[in-house]
Amino acid sequence: MSTHHPAGRRILVTGAGKGIGRATVERLVADGAEVVALSRTAADLRDLHEAFGCDTIEADLADLEAAADAVARALPFDGLVNNAGITALEPALSTGMDTMRRVMEVNTLGPLRLAQVIGNDLVRRGVGGAIVNISSTAADVGLADHAAYCASKAALNALTRVLAKELGPHNIRVNSINPTVTLTPMGQFAWSDPAKSAPVLARIPLGRFLEPPEVAGVVSFLLGNDAAMISGVCLAVDGGLGVD
Repeated sequence: MSTHHPAGRRILVTGAGKGIGRATVERLVADGAEVVALSRTAADLRDLHEAFGCDTIEADLADLEAAADAVARALPFDGLVNNAGITALEPALSTGMDTMRRVMEVNTLGPLRLAQVIGNDLVRRGVGGAIVNISSTAADVGLADHAAYCASKAALNALTRVLAKELGPHNIRVNSINPTVTLTPMGQFAWSDPAKSAPVLARIPLGRFLEPPEVAGVVSFLLGNDAAMISGVCLAVDGGLGVD
């Protein structure tokens, strides 16, 4: 098996039930990793277990400490993929504080809390590891009706850099992947209006949006040995959108 694969490593994938998370589980299992899938949806977890044989954790990052406790009971892990994310479409001037809190809880506080649980265990055991945060190109631009989402992903990028700085001396790498619009259920919900999606699509030199397996392949790379000196990077996976 190619050395870049995260073979033999025990990896937690959050938001594993659909979209990028499910594609990531499938890819990591194919690449020889031992995957534990976390989702708030029991039916999705049953399907993942039947399809890929992976262990599962039913937890909702909106109930952060309960999710952290569930992950702590499943230790040890060699890697973490913070993929779980939600969005809310509201104009900034009328975005409710409850909306902001809910989106930040899942998209920003959740990844930090699980990085604490798994990172502290890696440090305690004296072994290296890797954390991959699924962020978004929305971290770097202002998208109408996405105040909560954009803010949560910009904060996630900042956490990626801080964690990389602090965990590097322990041989723990931390990176984020910043995809453009990805054709997941959430992506289709947010970008189904052609009037909204067409201008973005027109600025992508490769001329299309992402498919979930294309993100999963980058996750696998960043978890593996070929990325051994990549840390603190917020990697755009956007078909060239960022060159505009």
